[in-house]
Amino acid sequence: MQVPPALPSPRRGIPIPRTALLINPFYPKDVNASFGKHVLTPTLALTSIAGATPPEWTVRYWDENLLQGAPPIDPLPQVVGITVHLTFARRAYELADWFKAHGCTVILGGLHALSCPDEVQAHGDAIAIGNGVPTWPRILRDIEADALKPRYYAEYRNYSADPPPDRRILPQWGFLTGASLIATQGCHNRCDFCYLATGDTRIKYQMRAPDQVASEFLATGAPYGVFIDNNLGSNRRYLRSLCQALAPLEKIWSAAITLDVTDEPDLVREMALAGCTGVFIGFESLSDDNIRAAGKRSPRAEDYAQRVEVFHRNGIQVNGSFVLGFDHDRPDVFENLAGWIEQNRLECATFHILTPYPNTPLFRKMVAEDRLLHQDWSRYDTAHCVFLPRHMTPEQLEAGYAWIYRRLFSMSSIWARRPRQAFAVPPYLAMSLLYKRSNWLWKFVIRHRITHAVWKPLVQLTRIRHLRYRARLAREEAVPGHLLSPIRPSV
Repeated sequence: MQVPPALPSPRRGIPIPRTALLINPFYPKDVNASFGKHVLTPTLALTSIAGATPPEWTVRYWDENLLQGAPPIDPLPQVVGITVHLTFARRAYELADWFKAHGCTVILGGLHALSCPDEVQAHGDAIAIGNGVPTWPRILRDIEADALKPRYYAEYRNYSADPPPDRRILPQWGFLTGASLIATQGCHNRCDFCYLATGDTRIKYQMRAPDQVASEFLATGAPYGVFIDNNLGSNRRYLRSLCQALAPLEKIWSAAITLDVTDEPDLVREMALAGCTGVFIGFESLSDDNIRAAGKRSPRAEDYAQRVEVFHRNGIQVNGSFVLGFDHDRPDVFENLAGWIEQNRLECATFHILTPYPNTPLFRKMVAEDRLLHQDWSRYDTAHCVFLPRHMTPEQLEAGYAWIYRRLFSMSSIWARRPRQAFAVPPYLAMSLLYKRSNWLWKFVIRHRITHAVWKPLVQLTRIRHLRYRARLAREEAVPGHLLSPIRPSV
């Protein structure tokens, strides 16, 4: 999980015309976090690119993180598309150079192409900057006409007109669920540390028709879906409509939501009735000063606890995301945060060391203040400190990051955060132990292609339990003046 597969010595060959290979490069896994999260869902970017591929082309998919070795070269593809992100840019370049040595045409895209186009350009025959879905067919046509340009640009527009992802290219055994979904694009926040704030990028907030999203979810055949939207609740009226479309499917799903959706508790209940079992919430910090400095609009930190309870009262688990190393953080931030998470029984928490992504406002600020330690992108993975914090040393920040993961993944902390209802404890513990305490097992599970098989029984059990819970939730809601019991189904 730390070392990419070795690449054999390249031998120039004859590529097969009108064949394309899409690659998600290997990246080292954070030993503090769960290896399981890397096989939760497949990349939606590459399946979307596959969906935009002209029908006369044959397209294949290879994810190096499924631990199946080096990408295939037999048959040799004419075109290789590689997504390039900050933390695995070096590996993406190795793959690009390797395939070019074989005689393939290499196209590079992804977030890093948007923030560092000149660097990425040096390794590809062409790069796609911005929305790759409308760009990809143009690139393939130009390759056929022997008229490939060095750069292609596409803005994030006409999102609803994009073709649906082609999930047929995915190895079904490789992921907990193949149903990675997206209903909206963009976010109403523009936090200075977020990749959405890269350069002058302006991604207009767009929404797909709820019925279209529901039909796509249904077509996957998966009982569980993960919405990868930056914020599924940016438009609450739309979220209500989406919930109405999803409810009849009798599936379960999770999504990233901002905490202000709890301004309307009845909307949170609608989410539960539509199958939402968990939300990923970017709390970022328990300090209002940090939130304001980051440019994020958020409820006051003192209100976080009661807002978490809104989700819990409707059977929705909370995965809290926190950033460590803001300018108002001091060495006591780690213990204070761990205590708050345990007190409020967050089922899961994800931590990130503040990382100034290239060409974001935070990056420019760090450059101006001469606080960057280096520009080794492989360490810009939110698990390493790459800048000088205000009130602690880089070593203290990294040590605190590792400590809080150990604390929250410990048996004592898992037990402290268990549901109050005894019948909900066993499935919660099963999820926690598999997800948080089984990195040794995940290496075996991933390599031997049994990820989906291992998780499928738990997912089906969760779905059945949630359907029963939904029925009870609907009945209790229908009784005038009846106070809903805080029963949590627990995923």
